[in-house]
Amino acid sequence: MTSRPTVFIHTNHKQMLGALVSQHSLKRNSANADKFDVRIINTADHPFLAEKEGQEFLRDGGKRVWRMEDLQSFTPLRFMPPELMGYEGRAVVIDPDIFAVGDVWELLSRDMEGKAIFCRPRAGAKGLGGCLATSVMLLDCAKLQHWRVQEGFEEMFRFERDYMDWICLKLEPRDSIGLFEEHWNDFDRLTKRTRLLHNTKRQTQPWKSGLPVDFVPANKRLSLVQPKSWVHFLRSNVLRLSGPTHYKPHPDPRQEAFFFGLLRECLENGTVSEEFLRQEMAANHVRHDAFQVMERTAGQQAA
Repeated sequence: MTSRPTVFIHTNHKQMLGALVSQHSLKRNSANADKFDVRIINTADHPFLAEKEGQEFLRDGGKRVWRMEDLQSFTPLRFMPPELMGYEGRAVVIDPDIFAVGDVWELLSRDMEGKAIFCRPRAGAKGLGGCLATSVMLLDCAKLQHWRVQEGFEEMFRFERDYMDWICLKLEPRDSIGLFEEHWNDFDRLTKRTRLLHNTKRQTQPWKSGLPVDFVPANKRLSLVQPKSWVHFLRSNVLRLSGPTHYKPHPDPRQEAFFFGLLRECLENGTVSEEFLRQEMAANHVRHDAFQVMERTAGQQAA
């Protein structure tokens, strides 16, 4: 137990490389790196998740099968930091595909105005529906003593708790939640204001380009305010067309260069070993040309 301010990165084995690069970026880009800790929360360390393998749970009003091999099987662990902190102190929790561009201490130390949680709205139809983005949260752990992750997780399989209500913070009192600026969770956008870059579009994560897709697309539902959802619904639910088969290159080459620049530093300082990286490439968790991309981006940055 510790009340020292801590950034938690939650992940599974498929996104471990991203978590390690993220951990490096948080310390590298902070002028206050000695004031906070960074810890990785790994699904492998929480067996209650794997115990539900193959079982149905409640998601968005329907039933979905729980798979530990899904790319985002770590998401329930977003709600674990208060427990790990002994319900004391400040924490930030982030996804493993989020990388610090600015100083995360500015977020950890900001005035929370008496709120328990700070985050930002989701984008698109989910955001319009009131869903909040829990991929980055600033937490006052003392105010979140009702967060008991295993209990909440098991409620989903008794169809007493909807995953989407949980993950969107719809189960929390709205007046306990504050909103921070979008640059603390910038969705695939890298600008001068970006503080935490989130490669949130799974299909274009820069370290995955060219690999077979290893995630299960969410069931598409109709939205009266977003005509594009009609196309998705038709493809998924009527025509039964499958989603993308391979990861695509990120549309912003600067974000690819940013990630591989950080990865190169991780290899140089020992955060990531060459053996581990090659294992991740062999497991199709990392694109097979990772070393060539690092060499190419190093040349671009030196030019």
